[in-house]
Amino acid sequence: MTRIGVLGGTFDPIHVGHLAAAAEVRSALALDRVLLVVANVPWQKAGTRAITPAEDRCSVVAAAAEGIDGVEASRLEIDRGGSSYTADTVIELARRHPGAELYLVVGTDVVADLDTWERVDEVRAGVTLVVVTRPGAALTLPAPPWRAQAVPVPALDISSSDLRARVAAGRPIDALVPSAAVREIRRLGLYAGEG
Repeated sequence: MTRIGVLGGTFDPIHVGHLAAAAEVRSALALDRVLLVVANVPWQKAGTRAITPAEDRCSVVAAAAEGIDGVEASRLEIDRGGSSYTADTVIELARRHPGAELYLVVGTDVVADLDTWERVDEVRAGVTLVVVTRPGAALTLPAPPWRAQAVPVPALDISSSDLRARVAAGRPIDALVPSAAVREIRRLGLYAGEG
């Protein structure tokens, strides 16, 4: 049976923390692959700040995932168009991969907000929730009927908003973002005009 991890996000930009989580979950749960699903229009962030165009974010994610075994960029939500809802993504992946086990990867910060998600019952029914935890962090897994488990990941305190600010200020993001992704950010001229 195919086992697929789904790590969705705005990825504005993706960084080594995202990639470390994807690789660690893939290894810990013996997943066949982990999809880095790039949100087309992240409904929870829309209107709160400017979001980099989805095609550019996907290009950076694809560059970042190069060479990481079993981790790949997914443009499923971009190709679908409109606002990105996890329920739609879970349903589409189940349709494309009949019988596959789907594992939705989230951070501890997301757990408390799960009930605010659109059509959360459909998400709950279709996935095993994987909560990535940092060493020493408090964790409460969601109660049944969620199928949930924790996977510890390295503690890397990196945020996409800080990375955007660093680029805007002319500061380096090298080693915080994979080299291929940094080159893609520079090629596309992303984040330099912010601030």
